[in-house]
Amino acid sequence: MQLITVRVDKPEPTNFILGQTHFIKSVEDIHEALVSSVPGIKFGLAFCEASGKCLVRWSGTDPAMVELARKNAKGIAAGHCFIIFLGEGYYPLNVLNTVKMVPEVCRIFCATANPTEVVLAETEQGRGIMGVVDGFHTKGVEDDGEISWRKNFLRQIGYKL
Repeated sequence: MQLITVRVDKPEPTNFILGQTHFIKSVEDIHEALVSSVPGIKFGLAFCEASGKCLVRWSGTDPAMVELARKNAKGIAAGHCFIIFLGEGYYPLNVLNTVKMVPEVCRIFCATANPTEVVLAETEQGRGIMGVVDGFHTKGVEDDGEISWRKNFLRQIGYKL
């Protein structure tokens, strides 16, 4: 076995969700959950089939996001992983609980717009996701000024009243 990393390749502000599921039906069920929870949502979804033909299965409502999902799923190539790229103006916060409630979804590794590396174990049989490196190394601890900035920022962007 060897450990390798694969960088998620995406434009800087694009948000995505990386998770693990267990069944080919996941593609349709995740798609239906997304469009049912957020009308007009723009996204691309890809799933790495872990048996049978072992293809990247895909769906979505935005061609650019679908292409990002297919390309990244093929690069990760780990059994039963899925990746959802969200179009501009859509965020994991809008859909994360919905995705987690899809019966086939086993876990979420990350939901972020940060630069991300996927840590994989590769064996003769295949690949599995061990975890992710989401963003950068911590540089310190917030002080009172940073607490104030954080609270104001969340209110400016509408996440808190």
